[in-house]
Amino acid sequence: MNFELKPMGLVGASTEKCDALIVLVPQDFKGGKDDLSVLVAQAIKSADLETKTGKLLPLYRPVQANAARVVLAGVGSGSARDVRAAVIAAVASVKTASLKKLMVCFAAPAREEAVRAVVTAVAEATYVYTHTKSKPEGRTLSKVLVGASNATEVQATFDRAVGIVAGSELAKEWANRPANHATPTLLGKAAQELAKLPKISCEVLGPKEVAKLGMGSFMAVAQGSDQPLRFIVLHYNGAAKLQAPTVLVGKGITFDCGGISIKPAPEMDEMKFDMSGAASVLGTFRALAALKPAINVVGLIAACENLINGQAAKPGDVVTSMSGQTIEILNTDAEGRLVLCDALTYAERFKPTAVVDIATLTGACVIALGGVRSGLFSTQDALADALFAAGDAAQDLCWRMPLDDEYAEGLKTTFADIANVGGRAGGSITAAKFLQRFAEKFPWAHLDIAGTAWKSGAAKGATGRPVGLLVEYLLGQARNT
Repeated sequence: MNFELKPMGLVGASTEKCDALIVLVPQDFKGGKDDLSVLVAQAIKSADLETKTGKLLPLYRPVQANAARVVLAGVGSGSARDVRAAVIAAVASVKTASLKKLMVCFAAPAREEAVRAVVTAVAEATYVYTHTKSKPEGRTLSKVLVGASNATEVQATFDRAVGIVAGSELAKEWANRPANHATPTLLGKAAQELAKLPKISCEVLGPKEVAKLGMGSFMAVAQGSDQPLRFIVLHYNGAAKLQAPTVLVGKGITFDCGGISIKPAPEMDEMKFDMSGAASVLGTFRALAALKPAINVVGLIAACENLINGQAAKPGDVVTSMSGQTIEILNTDAEGRLVLCDALTYAERFKPTAVVDIATLTGACVIALGGVRSGLFSTQDALADALFAAGDAAQDLCWRMPLDDEYAEGLKTTFADIANVGGRAGGSITAAKFLQRFAEKFPWAHLDIAGTAWKSGAAKGATGRPVGLLVEYLLGQARNT
């Protein structure tokens, strides 16, 4: 699907030949004397069109436009949230097999955040998963024009949004694939495919290399599966070699049954999404290749399955992490932190400016924040503030959670340096406190995306989050260097 920003208002949009035209009408609409503007004004005056968010007036082949279908869509105040809701509703009303070329036009000068919202909303509303369908019926929409009278002013934001969509859709694709189509080996191959893009290189380590590194915690999780683990190292080199990189660490549990601490059967199929952190790293690198910011970024993905066989880790086992710290595994379903801790230690070798790990880590974070905001934990205020602001800008929201030392009390154990769980109370925080022990040598943040990485129910599927947040953050770092 190709996006193009065109410098035009309603006059130009009315002459554009397309399958559908969506006109975004704000509550303070003041039209001109052209036919389409007059049509919009009359519809408002007669109360056939309300400018409240998401209110639609569908038209078929009106003489005032050259489109087969026209939808006048109210966008309220014109904020990013209002525009997003309106576009999703409007696209749903015109999405048919014949929709190949779509135009979305602002009836008033566009805000930057609203332009971003149009691009991401169109992509979300038309995304179709096809990989494992015998007779796939994919997205028919191939061309999207976005019309704005102030196109020059918002071009950079538009380009950024298009890059983020490319990354988000790659993240969705891999997160949506069932576990037998997204094994650790296949994730490694997906990363190697990214290395064909500009400025990206990739190295994939297998069990022997990981054992040589001493990643005993990571290996303990992987030993319950016949699928060999993979440790993926991606590099995006957009700046001078001497410039310290930002490191992204993605949890890549390609399927999680909980190990011996087995999960309940209902909805266990959704544990294919437990590699959404890894998928977001892949997606972020896809966006970096498109946007080419002047920054260096390293992506680390610890990929394996958490299953049960005769070799599986047992509650009470003690393993030695790459850092040398010993860990008592009290719950084998708290495996994400066990693979991430070794990846965090590996990150030290890059002397990074910051490390951000991304993981579907705890059900406790879902209870705390639901599916609206990701949980944000950080040891550095400046890093936390930058990530929070990036989430706001990308409409990929997060919320900062505490890291008081008292929360680590439950992780104490008689038999090792640290236990991998600390009880139910404050579970997302104790998980973050566990990771913090392995992230003391660099500015660090942790994003718990357990509530935001996918949706359940009738709309089941990956969201592509938090690719938007991560890309926005990285672009901000590139501007500040």
